[in-house]
Amino acid sequence: MIKILLVGCNGRMGSVVTSVVAERDDCTIAAGIDIDPVHLNDYPVYRDFSSFDGEADVIIDFSHPSSLPGLLDYAVLRHVPAVVATTGLKDEDIARIREASEKTAMFFSYNMSLGINLILDLVKKAAPLLADSFDIEIVEAHHNQKIDAPSGTAIMLGNAIKSVLDDGYEYEYDRHDHVHKRGKKEIGMHSIRGGTIVGEHEVIFAGRDEVITISHSARSKEIFAVGAVKAALFIKDKESGLYDMSDVISES
Repeated sequence: MIKILLVGCNGRMGSVVTSVVAERDDCTIAAGIDIDPVHLNDYPVYRDFSSFDGEADVIIDFSHPSSLPGLLDYAVLRHVPAVVATTGLKDEDIARIREASEKTAMFFSYNMSLGINLILDLVKKAAPLLADSFDIEIVEAHHNQKIDAPSGTAIMLGNAIKSVLDDGYEYEYDRHDHVHKRGKKEIGMHSIRGGTIVGEHEVIFAGRDEVITISHSARSKEIFAVGAVKAALFIKDKESGLYDMSDVISES
């Protein structure tokens, strides 16, 4: 039985992960870490890592970027693999994750959905074939409580596209004050925030007289929790290194 230490256990995603794990017989939540350490489930909850002296085989983090330093310190000190699923991380945060991965196994993805990670492969195959004669736009939509924009997933999709194209492609986030036509090597980024939208991502290849759209629609938060648990089971015995959902898909 794999013991999970769930960071952000009392948050929205933490509660979903708790429900997903409860339906499995190969893992359990040993304890939770949360800034509000109330006991909402049948496992103990601690305010920070220094308060937890139990054992865990792997960490799943769905908390806040401010929790990352403590998480990484604990993971490296105890040599516990960690799945970082928190959104809103900056480049310097990802650099810290990469540094920690030199000492213990770390798993990071902007999006834990298996579906969105399969789409990454599709856009990477499409972009080199279409970029010369098609314009590329990325549109993402999320609920009105999401604090970062564009979403990490939109950036992940854009980075995947840029990785297979020639140099010179740049993101264009805001065109409202521009008085010139669209640049050939722009990748447009557009964010919509409203209601309870879980997550919508669309990559548009717009050419002459035809449009190709690759899209993904998340209908519930459970898909991210399921992906994170799959990642945790995948990484629990792995050697030091930085892993992502493509590793899980290739091993499936």
